[in-house]
Amino acid sequence: MSTVKEQLIENLIEEDKVSQSKITIVGTGAVGMACAICILLKDLADELALVDVAVDKLKGETMDLQHGSLFFNTSKIISGKDYSVSANSKLVIVTAGARQQEGESRLDLVQRNVNIMKSIIPAIVQNSPDCKMLIVSNPVDILTYVVWKISGLPATRVIGSGCNLDSARFRYLIGEKLGVHPTSCHGWIIGEHGDSSVPLWSGVNVAGVALKTLDPKLGTDSDKDQWKNIHKQVVGSACLPTGAQEFSICPFLLQTNSRSIGIGFVALQFFLKMATVKREFKIFASEEAIHPSKEVDQLLWPVHLIKRLPTAPD
Repeated sequence: MSTVKEQLIENLIEEDKVSQSKITIVGTGAVGMACAICILLKDLADELALVDVAVDKLKGETMDLQHGSLFFNTSKIISGKDYSVSANSKLVIVTAGARQQEGESRLDLVQRNVNIMKSIIPAIVQNSPDCKMLIVSNPVDILTYVVWKISGLPATRVIGSGCNLDSARFRYLIGEKLGVHPTSCHGWIIGEHGDSSVPLWSGVNVAGVALKTLDPKLGTDSDKDQWKNIHKQVVGSACLPTGAQEFSICPFLLQTNSRSIGIGFVALQFFLKMATVKREFKIFASEEAIHPSKEVDQLLWPVHLIKRLPTAPD
């Protein structure tokens, strides 16, 4: 006797078993779930997979998303501890990683997260050899370089979120100080994500007006308006904005959009965050964006830390 489903539904065309825009998120913490919700709300994927070692939390988060699927166009939401659920992903977003503990040095955190990457990246590549990877785990610049080395993928397919969020905060804070909407404010944060990032004051403009032409001391110690304090506010922790900015990068990695974004990429065996334009996964960086020598010096200063970092895996 046929089932209700068999009586109700007749397949007139062969079902396509391979997803065309599958996205996998590794890590279902606050950042990973914020990213997942943004992806679903914007219909970026026809299939979303979640991977995490915390099985109970993973099950609960997945059920939440599945039960809300009536309001999304993503037809399939799956999850699992095993990386087989990530098979045939077009994009894998890695948010998993240990958090820095009180009193723990940054280099100790690096080593812990390098070990985590060693345990998850081979499984990702095995199940999705043609995927692109977006790395969010911190310290993001170092880990993106490590993931590139572990994965064996071309450098153009392993991208770090870099200072994309830093630049978004920078623009918001400029707008807040001037009473202008951040979409009218333009400026970039470059370098390593975090304390050693560099604000490009020479390129900051509002509606096309360069602020340096109004005050040449802008962003310096002698600036009476203390604009440099804005950059200090940029450095910090956030979950929803981080998830939102990862989602904002996804269309470019899925080749559905093209505009300037602040991401990190491998250049000459160094990992460098610059303002880039991504089109058909070719990266173009403007040298004119960092022409002032002082800003170049600030950008290159953290390079001395490389000698103190754990040896990257071959």
